[in-house]
Amino acid sequence: MTTLNLDDFSDLIERPDGGVRRDAEDRRERLAVPPGALGRLDELADWLAAAQGCVPVRPVERARVLLFAGDHGVADLGVSARPAGGAHDLVRAVLDGRSPVSILAGRFGAGVRVVDAGLDCDPGLLPEEVVRHRVRRGSGRIDIENALTVAEAEAALRLGMRIADEEADSGTDLVVLGDLSVGGTTVAATLVAALCGTDASVVTGRGGSPIDDLTWMRKCAAIRDALRRARPVLGDQVELLAAVGGADLAAITGFLLQCAVRRTPVILDGVVSAACALVAQRAAFRAPDWWLAGQASGEPGQAKALDRMALNPVLDHGVTVGEGTGALLALPLVQAAAALAAELPERPGQDGPDTAG
Repeated sequence: MTTLNLDDFSDLIERPDGGVRRDAEDRRERLAVPPGALGRLDELADWLAAAQGCVPVRPVERARVLLFAGDHGVADLGVSARPAGGAHDLVRAVLDGRSPVSILAGRFGAGVRVVDAGLDCDPGLLPEEVVRHRVRRGSGRIDIENALTVAEAEAALRLGMRIADEEADSGTDLVVLGDLSVGGTTVAATLVAALCGTDASVVTGRGGSPIDDLTWMRKCAAIRDALRRARPVLGDQVELLAAVGGADLAAITGFLLQCAVRRTPVILDGVVSAACALVAQRAAFRAPDWWLAGQASGEPGQAKALDRMALNPVLDHGVTVGEGTGALLALPLVQAAAALAAELPERPGQDGPDTAG
């Protein structure tokens, strides 16, 4: 039996302020640019104003890239172009400034934080601030065994909740969420297929590092076998994450839920964050209002999950590298939307009250 009931989040999470959103829309109608001339930027500004609870919208000044890291036992089946147990190399590249996400974060003025939830490596290979939260070393092979024990799944969920609180308490005003994993897209596709009631082939993609046809077939078979283990526990999100999730995905799920509680807006990246968002939505139907889909990654599982949550990606540039990169590319657009909504002058003769919260 689980002791953590994610359904409790349904009572804790409220929607972003609808009244503030209407005020933001009214203010936009009074601006000197023609209505609709800024396209999607108007929608982004309204979303952010509602999340912040104020009009005019405040600039995004303390964005944080949050990357949860983990290895997955299913990678032993050869479902990824990367070697099993190799996620620590991805982490090292981020920390050393050699990855796309770390380079772009520096350009965009966003801090980067990496949290090891379940890497399969010696902790001594990475800094203490990265590995100190680890729930376990690697996750089980979901086609034949549970990824985690229920206790480990709860610990990972609570880890994500704790990280969300730390970010909110430190003043982070927008999170760009991503993952650093090997085998993670296979696990994510399994969760999406289970929650959407679809077959493995519908959600199986080529991953961030493109795979050949034989690898795709192995991946599809692994997801099919994992689905047989997922379906009996669909009624309990914690047991589902324990059966076919992983420490990093459970942590992301807890993080997303607690961010919604703390009214911290989040930009989602690829299929992993989308799958976790889908699990979180199952627990709290209002939570997706706090999230923005940063990009279309090309993964069919991501498209399925975003469609289920009615989230429309901001960008579709064919970026498949993962690691939060696609979501980070959406950050300047959100910042631009906020700046224009706040600083554009109103048309002469217009007068209307601003509100702040």
